[in-house]
Amino acid sequence: MRARAIIHLDNFLQNVAFVKKLTGKPICVPVKTDAYGHGAVEIAKAALNAGVSCLGVAAAAEGTELRKNGISCPILLFSQPNPNEIPEIFDSNLTPFISDFGFVDALNKYAAAKNTKISVHIKIDTGMGRLGCSPEEALPLAKHIRNCPALNLAGVATHFAASDSFKKDDKTFTQLQISRFKDAVQAIRDAGIDPGIVHAANSGAVLLHPDSWFDMVRPGILLYGYAIAEEDKPEYYSQIKPVMELRAAVSLIKPIKKGVSVSYDRIWTAPNDTDIAVLSIGYGDGLPRLASNRWAAMINGKAYSLAGRICMDQCCVDIEQDKTVSQWDEAVIFGGLAQDAATLAQVIGTIPYEITCNINKRVERIYIGN
Repeated sequence: MRARAIIHLDNFLQNVAFVKKLTGKPICVPVKTDAYGHGAVEIAKAALNAGVSCLGVAAAAEGTELRKNGISCPILLFSQPNPNEIPEIFDSNLTPFISDFGFVDALNKYAAAKNTKISVHIKIDTGMGRLGCSPEEALPLAKHIRNCPALNLAGVATHFAASDSFKKDDKTFTQLQISRFKDAVQAIRDAGIDPGIVHAANSGAVLLHPDSWFDMVRPGILLYGYAIAEEDKPEYYSQIKPVMELRAAVSLIKPIKKGVSVSYDRIWTAPNDTDIAVLSIGYGDGLPRLASNRWAAMINGKAYSLAGRICMDQCCVDIEQDKTVSQWDEAVIFGGLAQDAATLAQVIGTIPYEITCNINKRVERIYIGN
């Protein structure tokens, strides 16, 4: 086996239980981007067995994959669909977010032609500056949906731009977003329209802004084992456990003389006579090339530094003539006994989301602990 991602479902379920206990709210689990690289179908099944209310995807095709695998719960479609995805939205019984009048009309026209109805959620842009209508447009949009006989307003949502930040300005901005959202929802209610499920809280808001929990929470990265990338962390962050562990095999061990370079671009040269272990994983599997010479793998419980440029299909570590390392031993790249994906992300200047999402389909997922 070249490389494999061990998915610790027991850790995932512990993270779900933590959020349920903390908020007391129903949970929507985002399983977009193949559940942040963890495998959407298996994560969805585990989440539903744990009593999760619904799932979230970013593309209609992601929702269709879940339906084909027997997932029957509500599935929210977070991103703005392309009009040519409308038939698939209906066929797969997805619940799209609505940001504009044109898409409302397109959905209503298609539903009416099929003599069916579809539920939708209004997305309100309270400060993210991305998808969503303005707070002032929310009520007119809700009224328009009410006048569309083929549509059912089932929810209203927003998304926070900086809810995971401890900075004073960011906390103030998140509170401003919450206030804008509350006002828009209240305007809908005052017009005699039921807004349905009101939801806003992502991972940061679950931890730092309890006044944003409303009717349902939507934590993403928190459920996959990572909280806020800040030094000032509340003690309960220790209750969150990373779900993915990335492993590879020692495919070859070879002696290297002092002064000999290893891998592309000759960025690493042996400081002494040593042994190099070639690992069966590279950037083609999702291991970031930026981690070259900046990361370490764990073999038999000991850390060995990467040596040279990470290649598409392999990388190398300097095992320093350690004869306890053998060909076909297992190397842990991150998670488990090794440092986690958040630490790797910090080393290369990114976020743990990107690390786990980039572990691609060539890497087999193995699910344990359910």
